[in-house]
Amino acid sequence: TGFTTLIVGQFLNYNLISIFFFSASFSATDYIRGKILTGFPWNLWSYSLSNLNEFIQILNLTGLYAFNLLVITIFTLPVFLFFKKSKLKKFFVLITIFVTIFSSYIYGNFVINKNKGLLNSLSNKNRFYTKIVSPNFELKYNTSINEIETKMIKLIRYSNPNKEYKTLFVWPEGIFTGYSFEEIYKFKDLINQNFSNNHLILFGINTVDQVNGNYFNSLIIINNKFEIIGKYNKTKLVPFGEFLPYETFFNKFGLKKITQGYGSFSKGRDQGNIIISDLNILPLICYEIIFPELVQNSDEKTNLIVNISEDGWFGDSIGPHQHFAKSIFRAVENNVFLVRSANKGISVILNNKGQIVRRLNTGETGSIEMNIPLIKSQFKNKNDLIFFILLFTYLVIFFSYRNKNNGK
Repeated sequence: TGFTTLIVGQFLNYNLISIFFFSASFSATDYIRGKILTGFPWNLWSYSLSNLNEFIQILNLTGLYAFNLLVITIFTLPVFLFFKKSKLKKFFVLITIFVTIFSSYIYGNFVINKNKGLLNSLSNKNRFYTKIVSPNFELKYNTSINEIETKMIKLIRYSNPNKEYKTLFVWPEGIFTGYSFEEIYKFKDLINQNFSNNHLILFGINTVDQVNGNYFNSLIIINNKFEIIGKYNKTKLVPFGEFLPYETFFNKFGLKKITQGYGSFSKGRDQGNIIISDLNILPLICYEIIFPELVQNSDEKTNLIVNISEDGWFGDSIGPHQHFAKSIFRAVENNVFLVRSANKGISVILNNKGQIVRRLNTGETGSIEMNIPLIKSQFKNKNDLIFFILLFTYLVIFFSYRNKNNGK
C-alpha cells in the first residue's frame, strides 16, 4: 500500500480523475498481490463489506477484483467534497455515491428474496444431509498414537451418527497432525462400528504416493469401511508453513518448513471436483478459500463447496474471523452452498448467497447440521474480465484528461 502510494502520488491532483487513478492503482496492486509468486489475496478492501450481505451480491456478476475496484472508488469519492470545486459538482458526486450504494442494496435484496423461493421449492431429492464437526482440539505436535485414538473417539461422539440416515460428515484439517492415512488405518474398526454404509466422512489427513514417495496435505472422503472413495491433494501450499522455497539450498543451513516433519509437502495437481452420488464437491483446504480463481476454474456443475481448516495457528487473534469472511465471498461467486469445518476457527453452513444458516464460533465444540440444497446454477463468476475492462477504462480516462485537468 505504501509503495503504491509512493509511485502514484506524484501523478495525483485535486480532481475527480485523480480519484479514478488512485482507485485503479490500489485495485491493481491488490490483483498483483493475489497473483504474484504463490499469491496472497488476503485482506482486500472489499472484504470490509463481508457483513453487509445485500451489497456483495453483485460479486456473482463482477468477480472479486472488479468489485474491489468499485468499493475502493466509492470509499475514495467523498474526498472530492474537500476539493475547491463548485457546489453543483460536489452535489453530483454525492448523488452518484448515494445512487450506487442504494442500487447495489436494492439489487442484493431482490436477489436474496428471489433465492428464498428457489430454496423452498427444492425437494428432498435435491438435498444432502450434512453434519459439520468442530472438535476444538488444541494445536499440538508430536502427539502419540494413543492421543490420536482419543481424538478419533471424540470426533465420533461429536458426529453422533444415525446409522439409518444418509449423511456426509465433515471433519476439519489438522486433527491427525503428523500422521498419514496409513498410520491411522488401525482405527478402521472404530469407524466401522459407529458408521454405516449410509455415511461418508470427509476430513484432512497426510497421504503418501506409494510410487514416488511424495507427501501431500490431502482432503479425503472415506466410507464406513475406511476406504478412500474421494481424494484431493492441496494445490495452494503455504510458503514456509507447508513447503520451503528453494528447499535444496536452505536445507544446507538446517532450515525446514514450520509445520511438523522435515520435508516439504508436494503440490497437488489440478484434480477437479470430487463427485460421489449426487454430490459434486469443490474441495478447498485451509487458505485455498482465499483464492477466487479456484472457484472460477471449478466444475460448472459444482453443487457444494467444502472448506476444511486448522485455525489454531491464529491463536486468539482476529485471524479466524478474517479467514471465515473469505468463505462468504466464495459462496456468492459460485452461487452454491458452502460448508466449513475449522478446528479452533469458525465452522459454518453458508447458503448460496453467503448468508449464515448455521454457525459455531471460535472456541465452541460440537456440530451443526442441515439438509443442504444441491443447487445446479449457471450463474457463476468465471473470470476477471470485468475487472480488466474497468481498470482499462479508469486508466484511459485518467491519461486522456490529465493534462487538461492538471492543477484544476
